[in-house]
Order: sequence, then structure tokens, then C-alpha cells
Amino acid sequence: MIINEVAKKLNISPRAIRFYEEKGLINPDRRDNNQYRTFTEKEVWRLQTIIALREVGMGLDDIKKVLGQVELGNKDELLYYLELQRSVMFSTWLEYKQQIITTDRMIEILKQEQALSLNEIVKLAEGSKRIREIRNNWSDKWNFDYRASNHDHVVKANDGLYKNYDQALDTIYKLINPKDNEVGLDIGTGTGNLAGRFISHGYKMAAIDQSKEMLKLCQSKFPQLETRLGNFLAIPYLDDHFDFAVSSFALHHLTDEQKLLALEEIRRVLKPKGRICLADFMFEDEFARQKYLEVLHNKDNQDLIKTIEDKHFSIVSHISDWFENNGYITKQKQLSDVIHIVYAVPIR
Repeated sequence: MIINEVAKKLNISPRAIRFYEEKGLINPDRRDNNQYRTFTEKEVWRLQTIIALREVGMGLDDIKKVLGQVELGNKDELLYYLELQRSVMFSTWLEYKQQIITTDRMIEILKQEQALSLNEIVKLAEGSKRIREIRNNWSDKWNFDYRASNHDHVVKANDGLYKNYDQALDTIYKLINPKDNEVGLDIGTGTGNLAGRFISHGYKMAAIDQSKEMLKLCQSKFPQLETRLGNFLAIPYLDDHFDFAVSSFALHHLTDEQKLLALEEIRRVLKPKGRICLADFMFEDEFARQKYLEVLHNKDNQDLIKTIEDKHFSIVSHISDWFENNGYITKQKQLSDVIHIVYAVPIR
């Protein structure tokens, strides 16, 4: 087929086809006598794939990588890039949503007070900008893709910080006490050990993690588990989707500001009566944190000191205060010096 025939078949312009050729995404043959482009079925397929991936917002560089992997028979790479694109789109959607909320607030103030001062505009705009910065400033400085293969060995050794790991997962399951036909979400699932507790009892679960290698292992262990690439700050599901949300040993990878935004995100994807249960490394208060660090210093346990300082262990009261200020009642359980569980149920 020549370029005009392909353009008509795919409902795009010849100019667009030439653009993709210039970018190295397609390489049609040229006739020796007139240099007209001729397109094989393979090139038409590539164009169809490019158009589809552009439709979901994927960049040209990523499309080029995907096409190469797919042609080598690596379908997993296409899946990963599509998952990544969905994650990016949800982040963008949340930014637009926040901008709409900010605009609505400006309109509301203007209607009520017949005026909107510059200070109010700046304050609202800066608040919206700050939320965007908090969401975008997270990065995986711990390299969880690299840690994935050894993750289960570390957590199931039941020593060190993870001494009460299995007990924590079992406690979360008992506190949630799922009902028939309920669907739950495991956030920061890792290799799926917490979600697996629910699946083994016949409950439907979804799970998200920002590490593609963790999710690969998770899927191999629990093929029936729906997994998506995502994180606490941009959960790739629409509003009011789940009956409950759980998370184990993941929240401490967020700063205190990011934790509060994460709690808002969790609430967003839950139905109105959705429950939340979190197990993580936390301290009862700042005094308990200092006391624990003193013990570690006396034992010269520099590795554990570095671990605590490298991460963001929560203060239990800060988490429970957020819940109580947002219409939840909480139940707390301490399993060790550093492992706490917070269970929250909305009351309004």
C-alpha cells in the first residue's frame, strides 16, 4: 500500500505518517523508480499500534521501546508501559481534580462575599501547588525492583524489625473481618503477602505497588489477584471503588506530609463506609522514639539506627488524629516496640 491508502485505512493524515517515519517509529520501503513509500502489513500494524498508544498519551520514546520489545515477543514490556501510562494519567487526573476544587472554592468565596481578595487567590493557589509538589516529590530511593527477589526472605525471617510480621498480617485480616461480596485494596502490596491472606479465605482483592518487579512476583504467587502499578499518592482507581483498604509496612516510605495526602487518597477510593487498616513501623509518641534510639545507641546497633533515620516512622497519634478529625473512630494495637496497627471505621 502507498501512503495515501494507509492514511485512509487508518483514518490519519499522510503528514502524521511522515512524522512517525521521521521519528524512526516506522520504516516503509521506497520504490527505486519514484521513491514512493510502500507499506507492508508489518508497517501498517506498527502504525496501528502507534496510534493506539498515542491515544492513551504515551510518549514517542516509550512507544519506540515498546515496539522493539513487542517485536521480540516480550509482551510483558508492553503491559508494563501501559500500566505506567495509566499511573501517569491518574496522577494528571488528580492534579486536574485539585485544580477544579481550588477553582470551585474561589467561585464559592466570590459568590458569598461579592469579592475575592488577592491574598485569598494566592493562598488557594499556593495550597493547590503544594499538594502537587507533595505528590510529585516521592521517589523510590530504596530500589524496590532490586529488592524484590529477596523480599519474602527478609520479611518472613521474623527477626529484627519484622519480628512480628506474620502476626501483623493476621491481625489486619481479623480487624477488617471482611463480609461476603466485599472487595478490598492492598496498597504497597510488595509480593502480595497481605492480599494473599484475604484471597486464601475466598475474598476478592486488588493490589497496587510502584515496583514492577514486586508486582511480577506478586502475580506469580497469586494469579487471581488484580494488580496495578501505582502508589499511595495516586491510587489508580476511580472514587468509591472499594469496601476496605489495607497496607502493611509501606507507609514509612512517605514523609509526614505525604502520609496525610496518602490517607486522603485512600479515603477517595473507598465507599462511604469503607474501613482502613494500616500496619507499619510507628512509635507511640516522640518520647518512645527517642527512648528506642537510646537503647539502640547503647547496643551500638548502627544498622538499625540508620534504617530508622533513613525512613519515616510515624507517630501513632499523628495518624489517629487525622482519622478522628476526618470522621473515623480508631482502634490501635501494638505488636512490638516499633510495630503498630491502626484500624479506622468512618462514623459519618
